[in-house]
Amino acid sequence: EEFGAVKKYMDETINRARELEYAETLLGRRRYLRDINSRNATLRGYTERNAINAPIQGTAADIIKKAMINIHAWLRDEKLATRMILQVHDELVFDAVQEEVAYITPKIKELMATALLLPHGVPLEVEVGSGRNWLQAH
Repeated sequence: EEFGAVKKYMDETINRARELEYAETLLGRRRYLRDINSRNATLRGYTERNAINAPIQGTAADIIKKAMINIHAWLRDEKLATRMILQVHDELVFDAVQEEVAYITPKIKELMATALLLPHGVPLEVEVGSGRNWLQAH
């Protein structure tokens, strides 16, 4: 099967959630799933999908939060005028002084890419753009 590893992950994740009645992110945040063993097939199916989704989406949230903390600390320590002003899903938006853009870009990229080291050496790919507005930055 072409996606055998994905199916295996999904099955293992559901089985673990059935035992523990929760799913967790790589950083250990838990989502409790009280209906994972429900006799109601519709409710159980919904909860099983949550069991699969929670570790993925939750870990993504952990990563961006950790990156934001690290970037904020670096900007503060460097006494830069650039400010982080917005997070949208997996994107961060900064209000940067033009003179700082070349200096901050590689460091922000590094801090985002290394916010959390993923298992099996899976890299975090980070793209950086800049412009006078969000459209230009893309």
